[in-house]
Amino acid sequence: MEPFFSSVEDVRARLDAVGYLADQAIATTVFLADRLGKPLLVEGPAGVGKTELAKAVATAAGADLVRLQCYEGLDEARALYEWNYKKQLLRIQAGQASGDGAWDAVHDDIFSEEFLLSRPLLTAIRRTEPTVLLVDETDKADVEVEGLLLEVLSDFQVTVPELGTIVATRRPFVVLTSNATRELSEALKRRCLYLHLDYPDAEREKAIVLSRVPEVGEQLAEQLVRTVRALRSLELRKAPSVAESIDWARTLLALGLTTLDEEAVRTTLGVVLKHHSDQTRSLAQLKLADRS
Repeated sequence: MEPFFSSVEDVRARLDAVGYLADQAIATTVFLADRLGKPLLVEGPAGVGKTELAKAVATAAGADLVRLQCYEGLDEARALYEWNYKKQLLRIQAGQASGDGAWDAVHDDIFSEEFLLSRPLLTAIRRTEPTVLLVDETDKADVEVEGLLLEVLSDFQVTVPELGTIVATRRPFVVLTSNATRELSEALKRRCLYLHLDYPDAEREKAIVLSRVPEVGEQLAEQLVRTVRALRSLELRKAPSVAESIDWARTLLALGLTTLDEEAVRTTLGVVLKHHSDQTRSLAQLKLADRS
């Protein structure tokens, strides 16, 4: 596989050019995953930019993104491939109507490429163009799905019993994300490079906000980041994500606000906190609640 990036600094520069501000650890791990041809497991709380990293790598590398969104109950048919049963049935019925319905002939026909529905894993394996495969929120899938991923990530191949083994001619750059709601298997982790993402420090988050919403200005961005970090220090059901910090900046800009005073926080807090209990607790603990 021809690598996407030539150096760690190339990673940083190209990710920066597409709006993703990567620190040295992120850039180094992305470079190594690319150069070694290893999947990259990115773990951390929701909203710290794990999915955005995969998207940014695809954009920076000029590659297409193939995304497998994991969820409870995800099975092989949705992740890998399935057969087009309706089309197969029509072919069987057509064969019977024409008198050409010998089962051996029909069987070979209906289990051919024409009737195969390729899902994200198989799609990524078969592509010959530069590809980033994103396996998003891996921890939400059942443990059985990890067994399916092992074959794909170990040998970059997929076995379809009726067609044989399909081997990648050009390996995709693979990013798996996890919110750490459950522990992933050691076998899966062993096949990956590991990157833990946490909320950025104040300076980096301010830089991220300004890179996405430059019109908001230095002073307001600093006030916003300071407030967001104060919110994250509280015991909330869902702490504000970096994406929500950006949304808050856009909200303040849309309202024509130039300072994040108490009234501005009260009226726009729903942009960053999506639970009423979190809003009530935050207003009280930040001493922004009505004093009446």
